[in-house]
Amino acid sequence: MLHFGLLVVAGYFAGLVGFVTGMASLVSYPALLAAGLPPVSANVTNTVAMVAVGVGATTNASAELAKDGKQLVRYAIYSAAGGLVGAVVLLVAPAGSFEVVVPFLVAFAALALLLQPRIRKLSGNRQFPTLYPFALFLVAVYGGYFGAGAGVIFLALALIATSETIWRASILKSFFLGVANLVAAVIFAFSGQVDWLAALALAIGAFCGGYCGPPVVKLIPPTFLRIAVGILGLGLAAWLMWK
Repeated sequence: MLHFGLLVVAGYFAGLVGFVTGMASLVSYPALLAAGLPPVSANVTNTVAMVAVGVGATTNASAELAKDGKQLVRYAIYSAAGGLVGAVVLLVAPAGSFEVVVPFLVAFAALALLLQPRIRKLSGNRQFPTLYPFALFLVAVYGGYFGAGAGVIFLALALIATSETIWRASILKSFFLGVANLVAAVIFAFSGQVDWLAALALAIGAFCGGYCGPPVVKLIPPTFLRIAVGILGLGLAAWLMWK
């Protein structure tokens, strides 16, 4: 019961941190390891539980998401396909086969966030409707496979390839990565690797944290949030490289 309660608390902060910064797994994954789960089981359980972040955020921001209409559905299909591929890769690929490049992906996304105004200016503030869905698919693959820093990567993609504000990008991030995690979770449910009690505890907290996320982000100055997420993303990349 103590572990369950601590995981609920960790899930809440993972959900809130995940929505605000895109780094939920920085809180939830170590919490699962501390609760005694082996690495692969912790990774799979974390993916299943983090679906609740997207559910919580979507519940609180459904009116904003509804504005995207059919385009939201089309992009959600790319996310679902990516989550499926990522889950299959995790289950069949040799352990640690992808982790080598993960810190570099996160570091690249963090730098892109920090340089976003300059990059947008160099691009003439154009949008990239062809690049965006393809890149979204790749981010979802990563999200379904491992996920740590996937939100940072998506924020960088959305702010560079589209004209979205960081507030809307945060909402879309939680929704699309939630879709990818949901598909991956369905695959993982049959893998025998999920610790369902730990997943339930994390999910309860994560839903509450994700629900609280949209109003919190709306209060934070966009430039401050972008720079803070970029710096934290570089820190996450360094941590992933070190471990």
